[in-house]
Amino acid sequence: MTDASDASSQDTFISHLIELRNRLLKAVGVVLGIFVVLFLYPGPSALYDVLAQPMLASLPTGTRMIATGVITPFMVPLKVTLMAAFVLGLPVVLYQAWAFVAPGLYRHEQRLALPLIISSTFLFLLGMAFCYFVVFHTVFSFIANFAPDSITPAPDIEAYVSFVMTMFIAFGVTFEVPVAVILLVKTGVVNVKKLREIRGYVIVCAFVLAAIVTPPDVLSQVLLAAPLCLLYEVGILAAVFIEKRQPRDDADPAGQALAATQPDDRDPQ
Repeated sequence: MTDASDASSQDTFISHLIELRNRLLKAVGVVLGIFVVLFLYPGPSALYDVLAQPMLASLPTGTRMIATGVITPFMVPLKVTLMAAFVLGLPVVLYQAWAFVAPGLYRHEQRLALPLIISSTFLFLLGMAFCYFVVFHTVFSFIANFAPDSITPAPDIEAYVSFVMTMFIAFGVTFEVPVAVILLVKTGVVNVKKLREIRGYVIVCAFVLAAIVTPPDVLSQVLLAAPLCLLYEVGILAAVFIEKRQPRDDADPAGQALAATQPDDRDPQ
């Protein structure tokens, strides 16, 4: 009996590994497919020129960025193209991740898939857009105006792309705060009252995180910490609406005991 149980557990584990591999291959395949399309048109050089526009606009007329490495002019545009492919393929990547964990969730939890994927993708792209159109232009102009007249800025393209990617990820993740807050309330980890009580700690953590992630200037730190605090408040407002719609059984121990006796509605697969 024990041997049969162990064999069944091993088969289940192997099937999960195969499912994970298949999901990863699908996600990677989509990203690589988009990468090939972007490589052919508009091309890595054109994509890099778009990414470099905020920095070039802040440099003195006629000044360009430099490449110190031998293969840097080739590799950096490829990195930018791969980043663009991942961003465009993000909905598929998120869907594959959700599809992997969905069979272990209840059906009412599975219904969160589409809203979660759409909102997460939209907010991540919104964070990147805010960083590109607002933060970069503001910070680069501030730094250029602050630099002494005896200095001619000529940033290295590899360092620039590394900085841009870090900022994109930081702002993209920051704009996911409302989704995280809603999920915490929806799953019962915290309630709205607790979220309001820890508001002060969240504000402090926001500025500490901004000081770690962003360059050592107050302007960029505020531009990251302020949206994080604002989005936390947006998440609380959305959580208030969700908490009001929650069934009373979710908050009632007797209701939870009753729910525990109901049939399991998870996907049998």
